[in-house]
Amino acid sequence: MKKKFEIIFLTLLFLLAFGVRLPKINEPIADWHSFRQADTSAVARHYVKYGYNLLIPKYDDLSSIQSGIDNLEGYRFVEFPFYNFMHAITYDLFSYFSFELLNFEGTGRLVSILFWLIGGIYLYMLIKKLTNIKTAFISLFFYLFLPFGIFYSRTILPEPTMVGLLLISCYYFLDWTSNLKNQQLAISLLAGILAILVKPYSIFLLGPFYFLGFIKKKKIILGAIFAGLLFIPFIVWREWMSKFPSGIPSNQWLFNAGGMRFMPAWWRWLFGERIGKLILGYWGTALLIPGLIKKINNKNIYLFSWIAGIFIYFSIFARGNIQHDYYQIITIPVLSVFAGFGVTKLLPKKYSLGKIHSYILILFSVLFSIAMSWYQIKEYYIINNPVIIEAGMKADQLLPRDAKVIAPYNGDTAFLYQTNRKGWPVVNTDIEKLIELGAEYYVSVNYDQTTNQLIDQKYEIIEKNDKYIIIDLRKKGN
Repeated sequence: MKKKFEIIFLTLLFLLAFGVRLPKINEPIADWHSFRQADTSAVARHYVKYGYNLLIPKYDDLSSIQSGIDNLEGYRFVEFPFYNFMHAITYDLFSYFSFELLNFEGTGRLVSILFWLIGGIYLYMLIKKLTNIKTAFISLFFYLFLPFGIFYSRTILPEPTMVGLLLISCYYFLDWTSNLKNQQLAISLLAGILAILVKPYSIFLLGPFYFLGFIKKKKIILGAIFAGLLFIPFIVWREWMSKFPSGIPSNQWLFNAGGMRFMPAWWRWLFGERIGKLILGYWGTALLIPGLIKKINNKNIYLFSWIAGIFIYFSIFARGNIQHDYYQIITIPVLSVFAGFGVTKLLPKKYSLGKIHSYILILFSVLFSIAMSWYQIKEYYIINNPVIIEAGMKADQLLPRDAKVIAPYNGDTAFLYQTNRKGWPVVNTDIEKLIELGAEYYVSVNYDQTTNQLIDQKYEIIEKNDKYIIIDLRKKGN
C-alpha cells in the first residue's frame, strides 16, 4: 500500500511539475538570456536545415564577435552538440508524424524539460537510498518547483540536459557501490561521459562523488581506469575543436576577469544575490542552513561532497558565475537536497497539536521562499523588445532563403536568429567590408547613424515603417 501511495504521489508531483513548465513553451526566443538560447537553438536549426554533422556544428553568427576571428563558415564549437542533436531529431520526428502542437522552439524547451524531470526521478531515488523517503520527497519538491529551476529547466540551453545526465550517472554509480555490478558502472560511465561532453563543469559534482565511491570501495586502480575512460571523449572533442579557432568563443574571461575571485563582490553576488535572493527567495536560506549543519555520516557524505564541488566551481569560474546567472543551474539539485535536509530536521519527530506552530512556520518559509523568488523570476519570461520578432518574421518572409543579413543588436544574436538567416549581429567595421564578406541585406529596428547613412546612400529599401527597415545592400541608386 505504501509503495502504491508513493507511486501515485510521485506521478501527481511530476505531472504538476511538467504542467508549470508549459506556459509560453512556443514563445519566440527573446526572453531572458535570449542571446545564449538563440545560439544554442541555431545549431539545432542548422541540423534540421542542412543535415546532421555532429562533428561540425554551425550556427547563424558569421562575425568575429565571439572568437575575434571572422567566422564566415558559422562554426560553433563550445559543448559537444548532444542537446542540439536531441532538439533537432525530436523536431524532425514530430514533423514526420505531423505533431504540430509544438514549434521548433517549443520542441527544444520540451527536450530540456524532459531531461530535467528524468533527472528528478534519479535524484529522488538517490536521496531515498542515502537518507529516507521523507527527505527524498521534500528534496524533490524543491528541485521541481524552485522558480529559478522552473524557468531554466525549460530554456533552450544545454544545462538542463547536463543536470539530468549527471544525476543519472550519480545514481547508477551509487548503485554500483552497493552491489559492484559492472552494468551499473557502465551506465554511470556513459551518462558521465555525456554530461561532461555537454557541459564540462558537471565534473564538479561528478568528480567528488566518484572519488568517494572508489576510495570507500578500495578500488583505486579501477577508479583510475574509470577516470581515463571518462575524460578520453572530452579530450578528443577538445582536440578536434582546436582545428576550428574561428568557431571557439573567447573564454579566458570566465575564470577571473577583473580579479573578483573571493573579493566582497564575489561573495555578495554568488551567495547573496544569486543563492540567497534569486534562487531561495530569502526565506529558503532559513531552511538550507539546518541542512548544511546536518551530521555527516557514511552515506550522506556523498551529498556533502557536492557542496565542496560547487564551492570549487564558483571559485574557478569566478567571473562566469558572476556574469551569468544560468551558470548556477547546476546548484539546483544541491540546494534542493540540503533544503530537504533542513526541512526534515526542523519537522517535529512526532505530530502533536502543541507543535502545530512548527509546521505552520516551515510551510510559510517554503511558500515565502517560492513567492519571493518568483517575484524576480517572472520577469525572465517577458519579451522586452517584441519588435525584433516582428522585423525578423518580415525578413524571413521577404528575403531569399540563403541570404546573408546584417541584423545589428549590439552583438546579441537574438535578432539575427529571428530572421532565420546567417549573418552579422553587429556592425563592428565598415558596411562596405561586411558587403565584401558576403552581407546582402540590412535589417534594423533602430534608425541610428549607420541605418540613416545607408538610407542617404540610396540603397534600395525593401520594407520600411516606424519600427524597422529592411535594406538591399546589393542595389544602390543614384
